[in-house]
Amino acid sequence: MTTPRTQHIAVIGGGFSGTMAAVNLARLSTAPLRITLLNHGSPAGRGIAYGTRRPEHLLNVAARNMSALPDHPNHFLEWLRTRTEYADVPEAGLRETFMPRRVYGDYLRGLAQHYARPVDPRGGAEFAQLDDEVLALEPAGSVARLRLAGGATLDADKVVLATGNEPPADLPGHDTVATHAAWCANPWMDWESRIPVAGDIVLLGTGLTTVDAIITLLALGWRGTIHAVSRNGLLPESHFKGVDDPLFPPPNTDLATLGLAGLVRLLEEHCARLRTAGLNPAMVVDKLRPHTQRIWGAFTDAERREFVAKHAARWNVLRHRIAPSIHRQVADALASGRLKITRAAVTGVKPLGARIGVELRSRDGATSVMEAALAINCTGPHTRFSATRSPLLQQLLRDGFAQPDSMDMGIRVEPDFTVVNRDGRRSPFLYAIGPLLRGTLWESIAVPELRGQALRVAQTLLDAGAPAAAEAAVIEYQI
Repeated sequence: MTTPRTQHIAVIGGGFSGTMAAVNLARLSTAPLRITLLNHGSPAGRGIAYGTRRPEHLLNVAARNMSALPDHPNHFLEWLRTRTEYADVPEAGLRETFMPRRVYGDYLRGLAQHYARPVDPRGGAEFAQLDDEVLALEPAGSVARLRLAGGATLDADKVVLATGNEPPADLPGHDTVATHAAWCANPWMDWESRIPVAGDIVLLGTGLTTVDAIITLLALGWRGTIHAVSRNGLLPESHFKGVDDPLFPPPNTDLATLGLAGLVRLLEEHCARLRTAGLNPAMVVDKLRPHTQRIWGAFTDAERREFVAKHAARWNVLRHRIAPSIHRQVADALASGRLKITRAAVTGVKPLGARIGVELRSRDGATSVMEAALAINCTGPHTRFSATRSPLLQQLLRDGFAQPDSMDMGIRVEPDFTVVNRDGRRSPFLYAIGPLLRGTLWESIAVPELRGQALRVAQTLLDAGAPAAAEAAVIEYQI
């Protein structure tokens, strides 16, 4: 009698999404299953966000909502209790603490290591981690063949793309400064070794990555002036303790049927009401979050483009808030003059001897050049999917195994995360989760959304019923 071949699932990407997809496959599988988590550049589980070594880089969400397991909401809190530095922290305080991101990386890394074993004694999953880059993927009979940078190939029955965020987009003139000592094109690479003794540091962007750079410079005691430049000049706002607002969303109102114009009118009305009551209007954004993906899905592409052009900057400021302690440091730097915000479009960069010239255009059309002893591109992840720099994603598009979504912000998928080929058919082996779904879901970069995706794609691949799988996970998983 022939022994059935064990199914092999490859997960590409070792950040949060990929790690947790692999972990969920391992913890929910009850039949023989082989899982390979492929990652390069950093240990699996850490990725860019949690690979930081800086203790001052904190999570943007309190510990109470950072469980990696949606079916075990207190899991991260319980894990923190296993560490001596948090063992005696009162429960109320621990729940509201914004933990260092490197600690959260330890947590994810621990989850991956817990399941990284050659054979499950129960006959379940075999989970291996492989440090290599996937350069290409192609059909090979009934399986997908992955070609690795190290020269090997790997065959898998199913493949999950969890490649995360792209680096920032290139700016005009980037080729003239590519090797310049005062230019950093990728803020997630090392730039601390290039901090100048004198002169100004210019951060291109005013979002979360810029805040990381500001906090690092302050922690290192750098005494120069930091300039942050963006079109809107808006820095992330602080988390706050809100109150329940029973008036939003209005009863019997289907927010997904309002369209963009109707939704904007409703939000402006309720934000004005909250301001009049002395309350933070960001409460509306928080109350909107459970509905956001459905609203985005109901928008036309024209409405989505209008939202991105007119409203996304303000939305991101209210939606992606930062720890209060981080916000206070940024506010103090502004008040003391150590941090200066410039509202202008960055139109290009160029070498100016030992410095970088950052070319700016203000809203009135006036142009200027800001000199930087160090300039860091903190404009955020590149979001035009068809221009991806990933060799693997380029190959998938070129060979028709994938196509951009209708917004060209990510990869086109079906509701069950199956990738859609160029000819409009469902891929027989390819799935995608994480920031790759930004154009489809809009909200697809934060842990509360990503942990749900990682669980659901695992359930889909295992053909497991969600309630049964979730119940089993709570009973069986202990760390």
